Amino acid sequence: MSKPTAVVVGVGAERGLGAALCRRFASEGYHVIASGRTAARIDGVARSIQALGGSAEGIACDATREADVAALFDRAMAESGDRAPADLIVFNAGNNQRIDFRELSSEAFEDFWRVGCFAGFLVGREAARRLVPLGRGTVLFTGASASLRAKPGFAHFAVAKAGLRMVAQGMAREYGPLGIHVAHVVIDGGIDGERLRSRWPDMARQRGEGGLLDIDAIAEAYWQIHRQPRSAWTHEMDLRPFKEPF
Repeated sequence: MSKPTAVVVGVGAERGLGAALCRRFASEGYHVIASGRTAARIDGVARSIQALGGSAEGIACDATREADVAALFDRAMAESGDRAPADLIVFNAGNNQRIDFRELSSEAFEDFWRVGCFAGFLVGREAARRLVPLGRGTVLFTGASASLRAKPGFAHFAVAKAGLRMVAQGMAREYGPLGIHVAHVVIDGGIDGERLRSRWPDMARQRGEGGLLDIDAIAEAYWQIHRQPRSAWTHEMDLRPFKEPF
C-alpha cells in the first residue's frame, strides 16, 4: 500500500516548526518532503526522521523562484509504487527582523514580501493546480500576529504576513467548494525553537516556563486541521501560550 505524501516548505533547524511538522506527519505514516533553502539542514531533518523509522527526503528549493516551486511539486505529485501524490502541503517560509521604518530600504522591504507573501502565492497556486483535478487535499499557511496588526519596527513583516493571509482566504473561498481545505494558522507569540533562543535569549528567560509556543504542540494543531471532516472545516486558527495577552 502506497504511503500518503506531505510537503513542508520552509524547513530549517532541527529545533524549528518546519522540522516539527515533518516529524509529526511522518509519525502518521506519511512520506515527508522537507523543503528549504539550505540543503544540509533539510537533509539533516530527513535523516533524523529516517533514523526513527519514518519516510522522508529533503529537496532544496528557493520558494521565491517559480521554477523551483514547480519542480518541487513535480516531485511531490509524481506517483510511484510506494508513494501516492501529495495531499498535504504546508507553507511555513518566512523571515523576521525589527527595522525602524525610516531605515527600511526598498530592497529589504521587497525581500520580506517575496519570502513571506510572494513565495506563499507560488506554493499556493502550484498546490491548487495539482490538487483541484484530484478533488482533495489540504493546504496550510503559517501566519503570525503580524497577519492581523503591525507593531512598531515590523511594518515590512506585517505587510508580507497580511498579504499571505489574503492569499489563504482567496484560495479557501475559491477551492473549498472543490474539495481543497485551505487554512491559515496565526502564531500569536514566540516559538520555542532554535531561532528565538539563539537570537533573543532574553525573551525566553523573560517569558518563563510555558511562556513560549511549543513546536510539537503547534505541529499537532496543524495535523488536527488536516484531519477535520469536510462538514466542519476550520479556515483560520490562532495559537498562543496561555500567558500571552491578546
